[in-house]
Amino acid sequence: MKTLYFDCFAGASGNMVLGGLIDLGIDADELIRRLKGLSVANFSVEYKKVDRSGISAMHVDVVVPAETKHRHLHNIERIIDESDLSEQVKSRSKAIFTRLAEAEATVHGIEIKKVHFHEVGALDAIVDVVGSCIGFEMLGIERFVGSKINVGSGFVTMEHGTYPVPPPAVANLLEGIPAYSNDVQGELLTPTGAAIISTLCDSYGPMPEMVLEKTGYGAGSRTYEAFPNVLRMIVGKTHQAKIKAGDAGLVAESPVLLETNLDDLSPQIVGFVQEKALDLGALDCWVTPIQMKKNRPAALISILCSADRKDAMTEMLFLETTTLGVRSTNVERSSLPREVYSVHTKYGAVDVKVATYRGQVVNVMPEYDQVKRAAGDHGVPFRIVHAEVIASFNGVARSAGS
Repeated sequence: MKTLYFDCFAGASGNMVLGGLIDLGIDADELIRRLKGLSVANFSVEYKKVDRSGISAMHVDVVVPAETKHRHLHNIERIIDESDLSEQVKSRSKAIFTRLAEAEATVHGIEIKKVHFHEVGALDAIVDVVGSCIGFEMLGIERFVGSKINVGSGFVTMEHGTYPVPPPAVANLLEGIPAYSNDVQGELLTPTGAAIISTLCDSYGPMPEMVLEKTGYGAGSRTYEAFPNVLRMIVGKTHQAKIKAGDAGLVAESPVLLETNLDDLSPQIVGFVQEKALDLGALDCWVTPIQMKKNRPAALISILCSADRKDAMTEMLFLETTTLGVRSTNVERSSLPREVYSVHTKYGAVDVKVATYRGQVVNVMPEYDQVKRAAGDHGVPFRIVHAEVIASFNGVARSAGS
């Protein structure tokens, strides 16, 4: 599986992502040609090699005419929908802006449809997001993984005022994502950078086991003595093989099963460990009641994870529980191929995992957290939003098949 790893030791921004993509070797002229398909005011994309603490990196500057208007989510979605870009680029771009809108709505305590973007709704941010999604498609990226993210420190002045780093919307986007500050003054992670990475990445932490193909560096605008102000983007292949003849398109995987028995741990901590395992990228985690020696009731914690997450999961079990040992077993798993689609409903956009078998859709699974959030934002039952997402997906699927 072609994987892109975001190494965010100096944070990330939209133009750093674009710069990293060009440095990875995509055709910059073709990228700009596709961007020109957006129905927006004239703009230009300038790029050049720069030096950042001894590292040659690509710096991108999106030059746009002065703007005073603010855009709502539906304005940005219309700009994207009216373009001739691929459905993958449109879906990813709209998902990123929807996530931004959700973060802003949470911060301001308003409905998503009432959010009007300031900095992140500006034309240069639209070019950054859509251009990045075009670049991902040009590279054929199938999976995204992120490192822990350096957010910087101090204060940043925005349209609403001066806020501590990370500012409120960025802090909201980072929920569930490992982040830190090394006391470098300044905003290292911008809202656009945070939205791109938090929307697309399925896990965070050390670089996964992968066969490296190429590394690109996207340059930030400032320079620091402490470290190079660049976003390192590493492309490679992670293991995910297809079963060959007669497999009906199933995916064969070789995850690791970690297990430990616990008879002296609070049930509250057991629940926390489950959540922690999933936050660290576990494929699954479950707890089974068991009876141990001396007839003690206990819990068997089982974690299924990819091989590259084994060490992180084992460390977590040793640090968070009372276990003295963790068993590991290499297992084989066959699973249905899945794709993620962004479905638009009257309650907002919701990602849907779609599983297929022999070319037929056999399971449609709306993302739980997004359905929960939409239900809360609109004050309607969870099951109503869930049913609406399924119905909307089925309607789009029928239209596409007709």
